[in-house]
Amino acid sequence: MDARGVISSQYLAALEMLKRAVVACPEALWDRVGDSIPFWQVAYHALFFTHLYLQESTETFTYWPEHHEEYRFEHAGGTAPPEPPAKSVLLNYLAFCQRQVHEYVPTLVFEAASGFDWLPFTKFELQLYSIRHIQQHVGELMERLGPHASAIDWVGTYPDGAAVG
Repeated sequence: MDARGVISSQYLAALEMLKRAVVACPEALWDRVGDSIPFWQVAYHALFFTHLYLQESTETFTYWPEHHEEYRFEHAGGTAPPEPPAKSVLLNYLAFCQRQVHEYVPTLVFEAASGFDWLPFTKFELQLYSIRHIQQHVGELMERLGPHASAIDWVGTYPDGAAVG
């Protein structure tokens, strides 16, 4: 497997871990009062930035058709949080991101600039950065799941050519 295949496999494995965390999340934890950032919003954040960093740049980025701007940010200082989306909405976004991995990663020019001025490195490093970002939030969500996480198996690699979405 070449480097693009490895990157695709690891993106898809990280996204599969995120999917399993979302599916395992009990309703009481999805939008639990007292969490500084709700479970669903952490998952949406991870998906939004996965989607963004799979694009060429902010200039070429187009939002997912079901995007809600208020889902991206933590709400504090008296602002009302948005109504939480159903799990199915986040799972649809996740499937969209999986398809983006299949479409975008084969076209990567590893040596090109990241395309994002706040990330001063190459496209290759951007992909590693993005996969680590997904996995950091998966770890956070697994911690929140507590005993519900014990039934979630680790996904080490995603089979080449496996169906997504």
